[in-house]
Amino acid sequence: MKLMPCLKTLRTAQTIIIPVYNGSRWVDECFQSIVNQTYKTKFQVSVYNDGSKDNSLELIEKWRTAFLERDIDLCITGHDDQSPRGVGWSKNKAVENSAGQFLCFLDIDDVMDKDRLLKQYQAAKSQDNVIVGCRFHREPVGSTERYTRWANNLLQGKLTTQIYTSHGPTVIMPTWFCSRNVFDKICGFDEGGKGVPEDLIFFYKHLDLGGTVLRIDEDLLMYRYHQTSATFSVKEETIWNIRLEHLQKQVLSVLSEYTIWNAGKQGRKFFRSLSTDNQNKVKSFCDVDEKKIQKGYYTFEESKIKPKPKIPIVHYTKATPPFIICLKLDMTDGEFEKNLASMNLTEGTDYFLFS
Repeated sequence: MKLMPCLKTLRTAQTIIIPVYNGSRWVDECFQSIVNQTYKTKFQVSVYNDGSKDNSLELIEKWRTAFLERDIDLCITGHDDQSPRGVGWSKNKAVENSAGQFLCFLDIDDVMDKDRLLKQYQAAKSQDNVIVGCRFHREPVGSTERYTRWANNLLQGKLTTQIYTSHGPTVIMPTWFCSRNVFDKICGFDEGGKGVPEDLIFFYKHLDLGGTVLRIDEDLLMYRYHQTSATFSVKEETIWNIRLEHLQKQVLSVLSEYTIWNAGKQGRKFFRSLSTDNQNKVKSFCDVDEKKIQKGYYTFEESKIKPKPKIPIVHYTKATPPFIICLKLDMTDGEFEKNLASMNLTEGTDYFLFS
């Protein structure tokens, strides 16, 4: 199919950025949600086709007339190589060929609420250097229930402190809306391809450069759950290593000592994963398990130091902050959360979640 040239010089406030790889089954629902937007000023949609093998392009092109009737500019670029180049590459190319001052990211398998553009644009233009997200719901209903509950209910103040959990960014990538300046500061997404969490890498860089995060507390996106999603190509160990590297650089490097909350498997793995300098700052493990506490110490058997280092294990009420908490939230019928609250600690100062 011969693609029409993109109007890169078009003056518009917003561009919706859509990477596409074999998305034909979702095109119509996704694009209908674009046409349905209550934001009535001219905007642009920039699609980058990452070598789709299905009829995604044909279906997308059929929406050009409906877009013209709504004064929406449709820009379609891409490649037809045998191998896809990845989500990071596709997003970067879609942005490169776009003209909007603000960028609204949308996956082809997701569906926007009719007010998304209007409300996120109003929020983003009122602040500098901000990524604006929103609440969402998942299809099928009940998919990733704990994750959805966590992301939708985080308090605003925790959007920049609860950034080391296994969930990833505190505002999910499919809901991101930001200025082009935010994107340019980061120099785009990592283009490592399949298996690279480009959103988490971008998110950390944004925060490192003094960026802020905001979530609109309205459900403005249907976030689809399916096994062919790019999310499933990212290994847990990759996420672990990126989170750990950022935690060590931004948090542990400035602490003189700290306590690891969890003397079990995850706490010990966390300890073993640390640099030697950061291992030496661990004053104790803490726990509620009497068997672990009675044991008295965790012996670091892998150490080359003789005698082997032994780190005390104490009850959490006997431990002192700051804490690195290696426990998952919402898993103990509220018992852990109750114990944590009883300590009267401040997240981001007295404790950090690495769960």
